[in-house]
Amino acid sequence: MRFEDIAWDRWTPQTRATLLFVIRDGRVLLIHKKRGLGAGKINGPGGRLEPGETPRQAAIREVEEELRVTPLEPVEEAGLLQFQFTDGLTIEGYVFRAPDCRGEPSETDEATPLWVPLDRIPYDRMWADDRIWMPELLARRWFHGRFLFNGDRMLGHEMRIQFGAAAADASA
Repeated sequence: MRFEDIAWDRWTPQTRATLLFVIRDGRVLLIHKKRGLGAGKINGPGGRLEPGETPRQAAIREVEEELRVTPLEPVEEAGLLQFQFTDGLTIEGYVFRAPDCRGEPSETDEATPLWVPLDRIPYDRMWADDRIWMPELLARRWFHGRFLFNGDRMLGHEMRIQFGAAAADASA
């Protein structure tokens, strides 16, 4: 399977999920994921939407469940990610950011919390796509990324970044 062969205009996700990044005092709240897709990797807290839930509601709930903290308002939509895996799995991810959280993050069965300085994000321990879109999240630019993976290996991507009313495209 090649990225160029995917019919993104007809693409449908099997799973809808969220990521929410709390960014406070020059640091971002990340997790060391303990189980599920991406176990062992560093990521943002998040997970699947439940029936009847909006992406925003799911993002907040997942942070509360995984880290025992509540994101503070404004919780803002930051971007959209679409993942096609060569084994057929398709995931659409809604990305959010929050300026702080109430409480101190604590470890759960799902995740170990990590406060990471913005200039030391451990991309080498994260999914390959994170280094492409995370700088846009941190710069507060809305993004839409599409990615093809074979297991943990990224085979191709396309990225759209919105600068105000205009959009720019970048592909690789």
